[in-house]
Amino acid sequence: MPHRAHLFSLKVGHALSQACVAEPYNGRRFGQDLLAGITVGIIAIPLAMALAIASGVPPQYGLYTAVIAGFLIALTGGSRFSISGPTAAFVVLLFPIAEQFGLAGLLLATVMSGVILVVMALLRLGRLIQYIPESITLGFTAGIGVVIATLQLKDFFGLDVASMPEHYWDKVATLVAAAPTAHWPSLLVAGVTLATMLLWPKLKLPVPAHLPAVVIGSLIGLYLNQHGLAVDTIGSRFSYTLADGTTGFGIPPVMPEFQWPWLQPGPDGQALTISWSLVQALLPSAFAIAMLGAIESLLCAVVLDGMTKTRHSANSELLGQGLGNIVAPFFGGIPATAAIARSAANVKAGGQSPVSGMIHAIVVLLALVALTGVLAYIPMSAMAALLLVVAWNMSEAPKAVHLLKTAPRSDILVFLICFSLTVVFDMVIAISVGIALAALLFMKEVAEMTRVREISDDPRYVQRPLPENTAVLKVEGPLFFAAADNVFGEISQLSRDCHTIVLQMYSVALLDAGGLSALNKLIERCQENGTRLLICELQFQPLKTLAKAKVEPIEGVVHFYPSLDDALEAV
Repeated sequence: MPHRAHLFSLKVGHALSQACVAEPYNGRRFGQDLLAGITVGIIAIPLAMALAIASGVPPQYGLYTAVIAGFLIALTGGSRFSISGPTAAFVVLLFPIAEQFGLAGLLLATVMSGVILVVMALLRLGRLIQYIPESITLGFTAGIGVVIATLQLKDFFGLDVASMPEHYWDKVATLVAAAPTAHWPSLLVAGVTLATMLLWPKLKLPVPAHLPAVVIGSLIGLYLNQHGLAVDTIGSRFSYTLADGTTGFGIPPVMPEFQWPWLQPGPDGQALTISWSLVQALLPSAFAIAMLGAIESLLCAVVLDGMTKTRHSANSELLGQGLGNIVAPFFGGIPATAAIARSAANVKAGGQSPVSGMIHAIVVLLALVALTGVLAYIPMSAMAALLLVVAWNMSEAPKAVHLLKTAPRSDILVFLICFSLTVVFDMVIAISVGIALAALLFMKEVAEMTRVREISDDPRYVQRPLPENTAVLKVEGPLFFAAADNVFGEISQLSRDCHTIVLQMYSVALLDAGGLSALNKLIERCQENGTRLLICELQFQPLKTLAKAKVEPIEGVVHFYPSLDDALEAV
């Protein structure tokens, strides 16, 4: 069907083609894209740095991601308004990878995740993301928000913590033990930055809150540093060495350069040796990055479709995300996906096409080359305050509370388990267990909906008297493996006392292999008991399943009829 073509389409640059070729693209639309791209680019600069730091790598790699992946995904993807780059959702996944395998391992895992995304696109799996329940997505996003917020407390309070432990409760214990070392100048900067972010929206100005918040926090940090009250900044925390041996502090003022990902620094500062065992070790993380990237980017595209009354191509978006994540690591880019907050800002700023996403990447590139000296003055505590707000937005707390108040118990159980596992263990375990549990609970609920009831005395179905020892039964609901045994088992018990059983199966839309096996057992039991089984009004799918399995009428045992009236006539 033409109106469903976007569900299956796959084309490199689908969004760009639809927005700029299929529709007239003129100077007015380009002007709107230019303004939106500049706006979102300015928004992305501090966020990209903060998210890179939270992921365990220096801030420039977040900027490299916004530049390379942001440009390529906009160019090749399937959602015309999405802005891609580093996102908060990845932090929980990337931090342990960076700790264990270093930057080199993280970049290699990113390339592998990009390949997985491309394969998903080629297999047309984009539309399958819609089958992940909201209880799972809310559970792991809320858990991610808690973990991100916990990781920011060290810099927010200026705590003296040499390194954070691997497990969540150990992290909490370490932070509590370090509480007496809180540094009031860092806390002052963080508090003012956070207060600015919370109060600024009340002014209803078009400038996003985190920009003035970071500027004000940086000015306070600069004042305190000049008066001997040391506040840790990007310039004091990070350093770099250029190819010519030049060293500096903060962010290197150079464009991203091509380098094989595994030749970047590993956990010990040395390049990694690429091997099959390394690929095997990184594969679970790469798969988790790909799945999260797919979920995040397609959820973002759905939100943008609702805001703009447009339609994205899910498979084309996965293809664009895959290509961006394959190429970006060769220039130092960490995993990227569509960012809902930046994409929504793009729409509100008047973005018209993926051109605004490409312009956003160019703006970040210009900042990388020209503003690194200024960016070095941003305090780490201000970045922590920024990420606390990002974590709160990421958690979608109002939606989570609404789910807890209104959802069925099964959804609440899935949410709580996903949330707890994300916080205590990691998101890979949370999503895996959550999907398995949600599937089991869903099957249980559907199985409970499948039932059999006697309609022998119901005049809506049976208008004539029936012979003795005859029962007319109506089966309702799907006859799949979790439900069929109970239903046909109940009918089997009835076959002991009945000479003839009529099964009306108009309300059975599904008969799977488990249901077929249970039906064969019923036929065998009817044959043993000398009971006739008359099956009528089969729907297409069950009829097709029976035909494929070569289930045929057996004289005196089982017969098939097109209607209930024909079956009753045979009785």
